[in-house]
Amino acid sequence: MSAVGTILKENLWTNNPIFMQVLGICSALAVTNLLTNTMVMTIGVTFVTAMSSLTVSLIRQFVPRKVRMIVQTLIIAFYVIIVDILLKAYAPDISRQLGPYVGLIITNCIIMGRLEAFAQSNPPLLSTWDGMTAGFGYMAVLLVIAFVRELLGFGSLFGVRIMPSGFVPWTIMVTAPSAFFLLGIIIWVGKTIMNREGAPA
Repeated sequence: MSAVGTILKENLWTNNPIFMQVLGICSALAVTNLLTNTMVMTIGVTFVTAMSSLTVSLIRQFVPRKVRMIVQTLIIAFYVIIVDILLKAYAPDISRQLGPYVGLIITNCIIMGRLEAFAQSNPPLLSTWDGMTAGFGYMAVLLVIAFVRELLGFGSLFGVRIMPSGFVPWTIMVTAPSAFFLLGIIIWVGKTIMNREGAPA
């Protein structure tokens, strides 16, 4: 398998940032009650991770090792500000619903982890692909959680009513603990499948 394929497989499955590394789960608890919010948030994280990886890879030879993490944080913050400005300009309602969580992308461990583990020592295009696929792996898990929470908590998907009129929403699905339990189930299922396949847990 080529390096591109290996990176894709690792970030989507065998080394998924959420259900294997258990990183970035704060947003899983906070923004996954609605699919629309989750989609926008995860696209933002994917964009920031990919662009930050590209930037760090391009300048890695010129940044002193002692200050690399400060520089990485500034780069992440730059792209997060771009995402925040675009949301406020073109999707103000979603921006208000997400509130401070867009700004908290800066503290997402997935982004810093990919910069340190990959972009710091790999070429720009491969680093961009790594950041993008790490974002896709993050997106996939959160969308599954949001799908279940919105469907059972509101009876809708992307704001469109799906459940019949007699459906009684599950109140617990609207609250943060439901995301925690769903994430636990996903981690359990994922690790069980990997163990059956003989993959490292």
